[in-house]
Amino acid sequence: MYCTDKRSGYSRLLLPVVLLACVGATLQGRAEETGLLADISLPVELHGFMETRAGVRTQHDPHEKDGSVMEVRVQGELLTHTEWAEFKYKGDAWGDGITEKGAYDTREAWGFIRPSDFLDVKVGRQVLTWGTGDLVFLNDLFPKDWQSYFIGRDRDYLKAPSDAAKVSLFTDLVNVDLVYTPKFDPDRFITGEYLSSWNNSVHRGAGRDALVDADTPDRWFDDDEIAIRVYGNINNYELAFYGYWGFWKRPAGEALSGLATFPALHVYGGSARGQVGTGIGNVEIAFYQSADDENGSDPRIQNSEMRYLVGYTQDLARDCNASLQYYVEQMLDYAAYKTNLTDSTDRDRYRQVLTLQLTKLMMNQNLELVFASYYSPSDDDAYLRPNLRYKYSDRMLLEAGANVFLGEKQHTFFGQLESNSNIYAALRYSF
Repeated sequence: MYCTDKRSGYSRLLLPVVLLACVGATLQGRAEETGLLADISLPVELHGFMETRAGVRTQHDPHEKDGSVMEVRVQGELLTHTEWAEFKYKGDAWGDGITEKGAYDTREAWGFIRPSDFLDVKVGRQVLTWGTGDLVFLNDLFPKDWQSYFIGRDRDYLKAPSDAAKVSLFTDLVNVDLVYTPKFDPDRFITGEYLSSWNNSVHRGAGRDALVDADTPDRWFDDDEIAIRVYGNINNYELAFYGYWGFWKRPAGEALSGLATFPALHVYGGSARGQVGTGIGNVEIAFYQSADDENGSDPRIQNSEMRYLVGYTQDLARDCNASLQYYVEQMLDYAAYKTNLTDSTDRDRYRQVLTLQLTKLMMNQNLELVFASYYSPSDDDAYLRPNLRYKYSDRMLLEAGANVFLGEKQHTFFGQLESNSNIYAALRYSF
């Protein structure tokens, strides 16, 4: 069984009731002001694209298909609004040559209202993000889809949607974002269907022969998540404080029990971002409290951690930008971890990662070249993602790129994915 959060049932129940009451009262007031029975002609905007995308592995993996991605995708987006609200729906339908199935995913389906100048409310499926990292996430505990990113889908798909209610409060002193997710939204983690990893190779084989079996918390208003951000601007520097009460976003424990779980997690952190010299600097810190195993004695549950990030972004030349980051994960209760270690996957107390992203625009900004790289001196592994996007016309976009994984150890974050290196290309027509 998965572990449950230690918050009281009263606090879990109170927040959704308050949010629903707030939304209901606002809708009622707006209905009285505008008159819902009156004839309203709603403007509707329709956007979308059709895309074909294909990729192949650069080395053979006996547990996976030779293709890394193979799909034809259609996305449709509808947006409408009244004087007091906005509504949006965005969905993807695609035929998947890897799974040999058709699929559909609702990316967004939300309603937005602004009952006053100091309050916004957004309810429904939405893509959420905050924090200062460039493809490195500390206090951003909203779901990610690293599997899509690693097989070569568009980078927009790295951020998965949340089914949540978001309330934003604006004051002269600070601003507050409060997000309530009534049922846990995990990361769209690596299952073995598209990528082979160490976690799904300990038992029963690997890759498609050993799909990850995860016990995901899924009880409405019980297995919920709360995230808060309090932020403001002081002397042109953006300061923020964060809190999160929910679960670890990626499963753990399968290597020992055969069943992956999502233990309870509390996160507290802060960040600062502003001009440093001729560029933009940022720092961020987060304390990950492993609420179901605070002393680190259970090897099936991740230990508590401190996470640190220092970054700097600067324009090197016209239409040329560089971003450099240094990221550290510090495992707490390391002595307990070493005492209870049950296999040979000994990790360092400090996991260090250096990231470098270079972006260059050419040909009147119609050609975009991006090189994203991650290197871990502690794990001795790396991940490289070169990408090229060419805007052939206002509607036609061509893309090509690669995902390259390097590493000697089968259990490190990037090293475990070495057999999944791939190249890919795509053609998109927007409407």
